[in-house]
Order: sequence, then C-alpha cells, then structure tokens
Amino acid sequence: MNTHHLFPWWAGYLLISPLRKLMLDPRELPGGYITPGMTLLDAGCAMGFFSIPMAEMTGPGGRVFCVDPQERMLRVLERRAKKAGVSDIIETRLCSFDSLMLDDCAGGVDLALAFAVLHEARDREGFIREIADAVKPGGLFIFGEPHVVSKEEFTGELEMIEEAGFATLKRWRKGRTSLAVLRRSGAAWG
Repeated sequence: MNTHHLFPWWAGYLLISPLRKLMLDPRELPGGYITPGMTLLDAGCAMGFFSIPMAEMTGPGGRVFCVDPQERMLRVLERRAKKAGVSDIIETRLCSFDSLMLDDCAGGVDLALAFAVLHEARDREGFIREIADAVKPGGLFIFGEPHVVSKEEFTGELEMIEEAGFATLKRWRKGRTSLAVLRRSGAAWG
C-alpha cells in the first residue's frame, strides 16, 4: 500500500462509527454472498467495519482473515472481535506495504473483500494478483472504491481485476461509492 495515501490509523475510529452504518450497512454489502462456514478475506480491514459482521455471518465453522499494514488498526480490531464474541473466527495478519502475505491461503478463500483500499496500493497489479491467488475458482471478490477514485480509474482497476481471472457479475454505485462483485474463473493470472 502507498504510504503517501495511507489512511491514518487514528482515523480508523471514524470508519467504525455508528453514524457510518447509517450510510453503509456492513452486513448488506457482503451479506448476500456469505453463508455459514465460508473462508473469507478482508484485505485492508482497518478496525473491522466489515470483518466483524462477516465473522458473525460465516459463524463458528468459518474463518475471516483480516489483513492490514497498520498494527494499531489490527489491535483495535482484535479487541472489538473479542467483545463481539468472534475472536475465534477472526485471524488478524499484519501485512507489508509490498505484500498481503497470503501464500498459505492460496486457493482457499471463498470470498474476498477489498473496500476502499486498492487506490492506496503501491502495486495495484500485485495486490490484485495476491487476491486472485487466494480466491478459489468460483469464489467471489467484492471490490469497492470511494468517491476520491474517479469513474475512469475505477473502470481501469476493474479491468485489471478481470485480467487476473475474474468476471464481473454486478457493478453499481451506492451513494458516492463504486462497487463490483466478481467471480473467479479457473484460469491463472496471465
């Protein structure tokens, strides 16, 4: 991720604000795609706005890998997960700015979420490649970018994701956020 545009850790508290839930329900976005027992990935999880609801939806038979390059974000997420009773489902991982460090997840993730993080990546193609390697064939990738990413830039990012072996199932805007749901094919990164 790009340290020049990295969302500051202390602002992570704004991301988990109850007021944010009025604009963006963290259960709604991934909810229709998550079933109990799934293995999930929240890439760029911050303090777990989506991670905790995802863990509640996948339940005790599932797993949520929560990856972020900021240790302080992950520590807050761990405290919140414990309070919510889902700490056994959530596994936090400190990644580097150059890698999500998901080698042990290769082909094992049913659904990956990257919300408002790809535009911060130093190497967008590398970030996408690591997501593609982690998601199993037929698995899903939910991708979203905030209003600071232009429509054209979002389209370019979506094309990079498609080149990595995903097919767009749905693309839409919610408020000022661009979103897409994609399905992983069996093809490897080209």
